Amino acid sequence: MSSIALRPTRLFIVLSGLFVTNALMAEFIGVKIFALEDTLGLPPFDWRLFGQSGSLSFTAGVMLWPVVFIMTDIINEYFGVRGVRFISWLAVGFIAYAFLFAYLAIELAPASWWVTVAADRGVPDMQAAFTATFGQGLWTIGGSITAFLIGQLIDVAIFHRIRAATGERWIWLRATGSTAVSQLVDSFVVLYIAFVLGPQQWPVDLFLAVGTVNYCYKMLAAVGLIPLIYIGRRVIERYLGPEEAGRLKAEAAA
Repeated sequence: MSSIALRPTRLFIVLSGLFVTNALMAEFIGVKIFALEDTLGLPPFDWRLFGQSGSLSFTAGVMLWPVVFIMTDIINEYFGVRGVRFISWLAVGFIAYAFLFAYLAIELAPASWWVTVAADRGVPDMQAAFTATFGQGLWTIGGSITAFLIGQLIDVAIFHRIRAATGERWIWLRATGSTAVSQLVDSFVVLYIAFVLGPQQWPVDLFLAVGTVNYCYKMLAAVGLIPLIYIGRRVIERYLGPEEAGRLKAEAAA
């Protein structure tokens, strides 16, 4: 039988595809900042931390990063450390590849008629809009990729430490526990590289305040999505069958 016909192989391809797609899309749509209160029709929260205050504003990428967390834990459950490390490096490579061609596309000379094609829709210069959307700063890209990779490597290590201590019990604990540690690092590393070391030179109090708000959001999302981990696990085990699922989990744990 061809290896591609084996269910574990197909499962890994599907999970890897979902993982990379979500990570890549989160990077590109992250250029948009949205107001959570306005989106939900709520009054401004007006948080106050480290001498800073503001509304709950996040990048649009936060819609997808929680899905990446779930995919990490599910892949970790069935394919172990090597599986997560492989797709993490794969995602980083594809993200860098995508941004490279985005920059090359920006440098292409725009057709004169295309520049004003959306003027009647409030976009007087399509080239400027394209550049602003896809031309994220190198500090932002570098910070995001670095934070993502460090977070993934920490996540897989913590996940397996908890799994070794609890066995097959308490899936929610190893999923949420690993996310709690990895996203604490991720939330602050990306801001530090992109906005403290980068040209904007954020002050420390702003860096700590924004990082804390982002981390709190990610943890709330991680806790709220715990049921999806159990649903995904049930779907996968039904697809693989109990024997094959048990074999994969045993190999992943080892």
